[in-house]
Amino acid sequence: MRQIIGKLSPDEVVNNVRYYIQGTVHGYRPKPVRRKDIPKPYDPMKTRPLGIPCIWDRLIQQCIKQIMEPICEAKFSINSYGFRPNCSAEHAIAAVEKLMQQIKLHYVIEFDIKGFFDNVNHSKLIRQIWSLGIHDKHLIFVLKRILSAPIRLENGTMITPKKGTPQGGIISPLLANIVLNELDHWIEDQWTNHPTVLSYKVRTTRCGTPNHSYGFKRARETTRLKEMYIVRYADDFRIFCRKKTDAEKAKIAVTQWLHDRLKLEISEEKTKVVNVSRHYTDFLGFKIKVMPKKGKQVIKSHVADKNLAHKCTQLIEQAKRIASPREKYGEFREVQLYNSMVTGMHNYYQLATLVAADFRKVNRAVMTVLTNRLRGQKESRLAKHGRELTKYEKERYGESGCLRFDRNTNEPIYPAGYVRHKIPLLFKKIVLVCRMSSKLFICYKVFVFRTLRLPLPITSGTIHDDGFAVAVKHHHGFLLG
Repeated sequence: MRQIIGKLSPDEVVNNVRYYIQGTVHGYRPKPVRRKDIPKPYDPMKTRPLGIPCIWDRLIQQCIKQIMEPICEAKFSINSYGFRPNCSAEHAIAAVEKLMQQIKLHYVIEFDIKGFFDNVNHSKLIRQIWSLGIHDKHLIFVLKRILSAPIRLENGTMITPKKGTPQGGIISPLLANIVLNELDHWIEDQWTNHPTVLSYKVRTTRCGTPNHSYGFKRARETTRLKEMYIVRYADDFRIFCRKKTDAEKAKIAVTQWLHDRLKLEISEEKTKVVNVSRHYTDFLGFKIKVMPKKGKQVIKSHVADKNLAHKCTQLIEQAKRIASPREKYGEFREVQLYNSMVTGMHNYYQLATLVAADFRKVNRAVMTVLTNRLRGQKESRLAKHGRELTKYEKERYGESGCLRFDRNTNEPIYPAGYVRHKIPLLFKKIVLVCRMSSKLFICYKVFVFRTLRLPLPITSGTIHDDGFAVAVKHHHGFLLG
């Protein structure tokens, strides 16, 4: 099928997609999803079911995603960072550190949902899609067919799912955000967006975040509201509270709410309340806490233990392949693969404040393997000089005294221990920029704090400039940002 679609012209592909969606007698019928159990990266004894749709079904899912995503983005919470345009794990880590260090919320509830993607309730999901403003019944019919597509197990058995979305489908991350968007807004309604009787002055920071500090201060002093904030990345989320009693009550309330509203179960073993002034909390591969320094609290973060051990094992295995390269790759390609792995790890884990100390341990283990395995009878394959470094390599690793070269390929071997901490930055609130044909639509997100659950009277204004149209929405005089 891949060879066939590769030989088709763009017009033929479009016509085929239209035929699969509208041209058949019984409507769209996706082909069976191939189920493949893959080992979990940090626990090889356990497996994760991966659903692989055929190429035409993936193409149709991508078309649906491009239509639904701009509509859903306008209604998603600003505290959700996973699988969204212009959002990343860096923004989620920055939000966590802001809540812990600046707002001084030191009680963190670590939640773990049991088999989230396998337990999504189909009926509830369809109702949530309708509530987001997607009322095209033909599109909803196609989504129902995607959710109920038969699954072919590895032994050839066919089953029809009653719940869940396949991990591996292009549209699955968007559907996951739709499911948990209701949780985001419910948590925000408990404190951030809770209606107030009095009006308070709200300032906006440079990155577009509203500052409600005065109103929050009055609420702490005069009400019994539970202060809580949520940071979510896909199905992994943390809730931050100021008091231990509030955290314990919030843990019970959220667990009950997920069970009653979304039909999801929480793992009691992994769900707990952590005091980050004493213990680390794990989130997105980092372990984070606050520690006193010069009379104030500062962030102290490491690479999470299981992540560091897993990455160390990966680099050691790749270092062994440099000494004994696979036939289909060769020495040159194996060195490039090792360097790409090191660069990728540095790019992600450089957000940890003590990333250099963590990766020095990794570098020592890896260099021990390289030194022993690349040792020759006359001289070692490791050299201090080789080809001229590129501009990127000079900026990133040129000053490191641990940089070595492979004599056979003359390629540099990047030092795993040479990495500098990068301060994670919050994202600005301009959420989506999409281009359709000759028009540029800039969609701004709505900041509504007191009328979140009310219908929004939105008006649109269109500005034409050299063939471009900029659609800007307004609500009660505020620019939707």
